[in-house]
Amino acid sequence: MSRARLIITAITTQGLSQAEAARTYGVSEATVSRYMARWRSEGETAFEPRSRAPKSSPTATSPERVELVLALRKQLIEAGLDAGAETIGWHLEHHHQAVVSRATIHRILTRHGVITPEPKKRPKSSYVRFEATMPNETWQSDFTHYRLATGADVEVLTWLDDCTRYAIRVTAHRAVTAIIVRDEFRQAVRTAGIPASTLTDNGMVFTTRHASRPGKNALEAELRRLHIIQKNGRPGRPTTQGKVERFQQTMKKWLRAQPDQPGTIGELQALLEEFVDHYNHRRPHRSLPHRATPAARYEALPKALPTSSRDAETHARVRHDRVDTSGVVTLRIAGRLHHIGIGRTHARTHVVLLIADLHVRVVNATTGELLRELQIDPTRDYQPQKQQGPNPLP
Repeated sequence: MSRARLIITAITTQGLSQAEAARTYGVSEATVSRYMARWRSEGETAFEPRSRAPKSSPTATSPERVELVLALRKQLIEAGLDAGAETIGWHLEHHHQAVVSRATIHRILTRHGVITPEPKKRPKSSYVRFEATMPNETWQSDFTHYRLATGADVEVLTWLDDCTRYAIRVTAHRAVTAIIVRDEFRQAVRTAGIPASTLTDNGMVFTTRHASRPGKNALEAELRRLHIIQKNGRPGRPTTQGKVERFQQTMKKWLRAQPDQPGTIGELQALLEEFVDHYNHRRPHRSLPHRATPAARYEALPKALPTSSRDAETHARVRHDRVDTSGVVTLRIAGRLHHIGIGRTHARTHVVLLIADLHVRVVNATTGELLRELQIDPTRDYQPQKQQGPNPLP
């Protein structure tokens, strides 16, 4: 029996006063008065357990913002784009000036039943993750199948930069052959320069090293001519080419979401070009720092070169940092720390430092904007911004 029922029963059946009941059961008279008032107004329901949840929550997400989260989820899914909590949060911040945490968005989606539970996957910690440090250091390539509206099966070939996920070239063909792979690689080189290495699976269009008569196919001969290192994943290990595999999954999801399915290779190619433009320039990428777009990341960093084209005497490196509250970033060269002035307007901005010996470029890590380019003076600690001279006399 609850304490409230004991006290009310003692008063109503035993004739105790409220003061006597308070002394008997070790509670205040105000508590007894509250129990009695509740019993008079509610009757037996006064004895039922009551929720201790607050009547209001000033920090709760507003209904309007909840509706916006659900609307963005629906809009992204219908467009065939990623609609996870992180992507929705990026759109809220950049397009609606609203900052909502990933956990809050996930709770909203779960509460409204718009998340489909997935079976338990292999933990990410079990994978050996790798990533190129510079654009053009490694290009991944693969091809996948897609069915046209007419029922015909075609193949889509992709060349993707490993470091930045930048889609260099994506083309549709009746069937991908070794000659097509070589020709499309040449077109990709004309677009983005010569990579230092390539990474593909062991398909015969990429390599003949597992063939009964090993030799050099068209792509292998081209890579050898340009002094490009060719890397191939182990058979049965598609996760080695995981970045291009994931790109193809995203691409096909977007293609299937289009209301007008392509009936010809030309129509499919037009859709592919539309998707690549959106993927490279407007879609935030969850795997890149600060959800940057692949194009912004690709354009901001220096490009790797084949081994024979590298300048062995130049010490080049890439460093990630953030401008401090005084508008400065630090860089250590030859054991000495130097302070580089960027400006207070860029305080707390995430940046990438592109360093080649004493030449330094400071780039906004999200947008790719060049914030400063300078030659380090090794005799000075602070590297000031360029000051304009006095105004000329009239």
